[in-house]
Amino acid sequence: MRDDVLQIENLSIHYDTPRGALKALRHVNLRVPRGKIVGVVGESGCGKSTLISAVIRLLAPNATITSGAIQFDGKDFLALSESAVRNLRGQDISMVFQDPMQTHNPVLTIGRQMTDIQYRNNTSKNEKRTRAIEMLALVGIPDPERRLAQYPHEFSGGMRQRIAIAMALMARPKLLIADEPTTALDATLEVQIIKRLHELQAEIGCSVLFISHHLGVIAELCQEVVVMYAGEVVEQGSVREVFHTPQHPYTKALLECDPAHIKKATRNLPTIPGEIPDLVNLPTGCAFTERCSHAFASCRVNRPAWTAVNAVTGVNAAQSEHYKLCHLDKLEGTV
Repeated sequence: MRDDVLQIENLSIHYDTPRGALKALRHVNLRVPRGKIVGVVGESGCGKSTLISAVIRLLAPNATITSGAIQFDGKDFLALSESAVRNLRGQDISMVFQDPMQTHNPVLTIGRQMTDIQYRNNTSKNEKRTRAIEMLALVGIPDPERRLAQYPHEFSGGMRQRIAIAMALMARPKLLIADEPTTALDATLEVQIIKRLHELQAEIGCSVLFISHHLGVIAELCQEVVVMYAGEVVEQGSVREVFHTPQHPYTKALLECDPAHIKKATRNLPTIPGEIPDLVNLPTGCAFTERCSHAFASCRVNRPAWTAVNAVTGVNAAQSEHYKLCHLDKLEGTV
């Protein structure tokens, strides 16, 4: 039996808009095993941000959960009171946001901010300061004791993101949500941040839900990957299986757009033609049909079923951890 810190089952979320119900998430299933890193990848508009907002119970006022359940550490998360959820946020569930330049309060020192967030920790001010120094050292901030007295503008973007990771991990959470934490950084800093995050995750033993559009980062950091398209999970499994033998045309198209897979010099990078369908007026069948080079008649009229990819893995369907949402029996070729 899997030990999952987070379980999302059949989750559907609509936003009320003047045009009608915008179906942001539809029948999403996702599991984050304890002590593992699960990546979520997909284009802008595929539902990643709505998924995060649902997990931390901070959905917009016009959002409605129409079906599904979220279990966190054995608790029915959607049934908890607001005060109970507040007690979990920042303690059992922490988050690192995308833009390091907007994460910290500009008028408070880093030391003040790192001690203030330990308000649930019933220790002295000196002990909290010592803990802050230890965490800054862990994320690679030089001379951490002196730098506690500095303000956010005195740090580079990469250092500010390291500090954000340190603050998120101070409480040793059970689940860390990282929302594209390296997008605003250059390639060199991105590699450093990913390496440090991986080391800290292994040391603390927390689970990580890592949101990104960067396939290389997902491959480097995560053990499992969830591919989303137009509010649905279209493929999921181990990073090795999904990236080496993708079984959904959208996953394969994403991988083929990765510059790392381009073997010849070119001025034009590959793209996926078309755009995500209107989530207010969704097509009857598969949402990817109009952009899919493998589509056939059934794709336009019937919604595909969620099936185990046993033809590729060679294992019994009941034992397979690789799933897809596609009519195709098998997508030939690897990336």
